[in-house]
Amino acid sequence: MKVLVVNCGSSSVKYSLFDMEKEQKIAWGLVECIGLEEAFYKRQTITVPQVKTSCKVANHFEAVQIIIKDLLDEKTGSIKDIKEIAVVGHRVVHGGYKFSKPVLVNEQVKKDLKECYSIAPLHTPHHYAGIEAVEKMLPGIPSVLVFDTAFHQTMPDYAYRYAIPSEYYEQDHVRRYGMHGTSHKYVTQKAAAMLNIPVDKVNLITCHLGNGSSITAIKNGKVIDTSMGFTPLAGLVMGTRCGDIDPAVIVHILAKYPKMTSDELNNLLNKQSGVAAVSGIAGGDMREVEDAMLAGNKKAELAFNMLCYSGKKYLCAYYGILNGIDGIVFTAGIGENSPLTREKMCEGLDNLGIKIDKALNEPRSSKERFISAADSKIKVMVIPTNEELMIARESVEVLNENK
Repeated sequence: MKVLVVNCGSSSVKYSLFDMEKEQKIAWGLVECIGLEEAFYKRQTITVPQVKTSCKVANHFEAVQIIIKDLLDEKTGSIKDIKEIAVVGHRVVHGGYKFSKPVLVNEQVKKDLKECYSIAPLHTPHHYAGIEAVEKMLPGIPSVLVFDTAFHQTMPDYAYRYAIPSEYYEQDHVRRYGMHGTSHKYVTQKAAAMLNIPVDKVNLITCHLGNGSSITAIKNGKVIDTSMGFTPLAGLVMGTRCGDIDPAVIVHILAKYPKMTSDELNNLLNKQSGVAAVSGIAGGDMREVEDAMLAGNKKAELAFNMLCYSGKKYLCAYYGILNGIDGIVFTAGIGENSPLTREKMCEGLDNLGIKIDKALNEPRSSKERFISAADSKIKVMVIPTNEELMIARESVEVLNENK
């Protein structure tokens, strides 16, 4: 059984083709820089190294078409017939109040998804385009939507409600939803196995740190709180997002600059803030920020410290909420690849029983591993996330449930 996973981001489309009998990824790649003067298509298979080509791609619909045409190519493709694909799993950033679990795509689901556009305007329209492209290119092949918000649906009301008039919750569904749920779910399952604790008994703090970052409190295998909110803007300082901010700052900005539109304000907070704004390094790439910091750049050092400090605050808050934990998990681009960030976030938490072994933390590795000191009461782990495999698994589950 083969499963194609499609992940339409704000300016890229990633894909992975899995052989689910072995849960093995057999082909993968991405189209990036969509809509710019020059886009790029990177493709790779289990037997062929990465090939990068330049292309012209106006939108996400065209990007998905390019990917599927390539997968079906007689000479270089990994699929001889579309019937080899049992199901296509689509990563969707935000399910809003409409979706609390993965669903099989039908016309009503597509209609409901359109109603989520306003909550995640940078992503959801692109997800929809990806669905339509798959339907055109792979007629008759079912699609499943897997939502980043779904894993967080177990939060209690006192964690997900905002203290604003009830009509905004009841009529407009304004509440905390959380993001990166697929990643948090995957590493929760992996961490439980590493700790030899049943998933429904494990208590964790999972840290998905990347250009977008979120931290989640896991009690008995279920989410009880998470740092992102109504949108992916809340929580930690991120690559280009401001994270938690006094709402009155927004009122102040709008009062001082009355000509600023809601779209411009949204762009300011989501794309022009965060590590990028503080460090002055475009995009806020943590690798560049760390290099600049180590070279003596004070702005980069400040941005790094702000990111780590915001993460440490959530670590300590969730430790208190959970009343003790079995482990802390670092995952995603920064979480997996930045020893400095992991060390800084855990620094000074000895009294909580959290100690990192610098010798274990320093080496770069793509393998799941423990990095805590021998006398650390709390196990600290690095677990490479695999959202694509989680999406493939959940897509197969939904497919089987609907047979």
